[in-house]
Amino acid sequence: MSTSATFTRPVGHLGFNLDGKVVLPDDQRFDGARRAWNLAVDQRPAAVIFPESATAVAAAVGYAAERGLRVAAQGTGHNAGPLGPLTDTVLLRTDRMRGIRIDPQARTARAEAGVVWLDVVQAAAQHGLAALAGSSPDVGVTGYTLGGGLSFLGRKYGLAANNVLAAEMVTADGRWVRADAKHESDLFWALRGGGGSFGVVTALEFRLFPVTQGCAGALWYPIERASEVLHAWAELTRGQVPDELTTIGRLLNFPPIQQIPEAVRGKSFVIVEAYHTGDPARADALLAPLRALGPVNDTITTVPMPAFSHLHMDPEQPVPGTGGGMMIDQLPGEAVDAIVQTAGAGAEFPLLSVEIRHLGGEFARPRPGNGALASLDAQYILFAASLTPVPELVTPVTAQIQAVKAALAPWAARQMYLNFAETQHPEAPFWTDHAYQRLRQIKANVDPGDIIRSNHPIPPADR
Repeated sequence: MSTSATFTRPVGHLGFNLDGKVVLPDDQRFDGARRAWNLAVDQRPAAVIFPESATAVAAAVGYAAERGLRVAAQGTGHNAGPLGPLTDTVLLRTDRMRGIRIDPQARTARAEAGVVWLDVVQAAAQHGLAALAGSSPDVGVTGYTLGGGLSFLGRKYGLAANNVLAAEMVTADGRWVRADAKHESDLFWALRGGGGSFGVVTALEFRLFPVTQGCAGALWYPIERASEVLHAWAELTRGQVPDELTTIGRLLNFPPIQQIPEAVRGKSFVIVEAYHTGDPARADALLAPLRALGPVNDTITTVPMPAFSHLHMDPEQPVPGTGGGMMIDQLPGEAVDAIVQTAGAGAEFPLLSVEIRHLGGEFARPRPGNGALASLDAQYILFAASLTPVPELVTPVTAQIQAVKAALAPWAARQMYLNFAETQHPEAPFWTDHAYQRLRQIKANVDPGDIIRSNHPIPPADR
């Protein structure tokens, strides 16, 4: 592994004052400090620490080492379920590290570990630039990017991970490292889609793009029309789709609760979401067959880039929920029928959302210089989820998610995507065999004692 004295240095933790930043189980602040974004996940770590700088991160790593504990970093707490028990682990909550720097000339951003995507999107938009943000505005930049990063601009520009220019981190032995194409190149490769097993990332630098607006929104239909709408959408995705267009076929069942807007509360729909950053006339031509079906609502219009962060209707505050995903090679008519039969109007236990997103484009191109997750070897990705405000709902929701995935099993891809895996997935690889073995070797080089934990861990290679 390449190293440069200029970019690698020890960050001393001895003498750094962690007073007020360490929260122990007997502290009245503990329940709030340990809370994951998914309120159904009950995290109980040995301690929670709130670092505000790379130096404080190193001190926290030292605090854990002195007590024989492991370390798990967490910004917003999305996708916390796969972490499992944390009784031997110090949880580092990085949400106080919120610095952002935009370089409009270089078209780059630097975001500290606690930054959420909406902050970057809004800061970049002030300079006529766009970021490869996800569908949820309050997802953390760091965890999302380490896991790959699926943006609505990604068919054009690729995974967020493969647009990272540098990563700053503290390793398990307390070193501060800047990894980029010329320094710590193995580690730089691993961090781009290999997950969070290699250290505590304190900041990322990544590309921005000269996009200011796009045509985006959704076509809404009654759920009883799911078959014809999803067949028409699938036909669109099988054609010559420009990389500038991302579409999603989705089934939505809104619960009758006050938090849901009255216009859709307690109702069910099949919708097609569209996000297009090219010529608006081209978008209209591509979507014409779907509009010819007569949607009950058409919200697709020209919007500024920050609006893309809200159109998918992901919850923007912590909620209890259960979800699961899979990647899909192809979506023939039989696969569409399977979705409708298991998740449509006659579903045994209707889920809040079942979505299938069209991939392809730059997502599928494993270009030289890409990181550990060089590409996504599938044409579609599914994610199914529902609210589980009481524990009694977890079992039926989980069963229904498994039923949807089982129905699509004949068309399942070999690969799974980290950020859509809400549980451990030992049966589905996240990387190619070659990439996985390289990741294990890099893990053994930087963290042979497996001190750093992540939600989808890389075990060190045997020495």
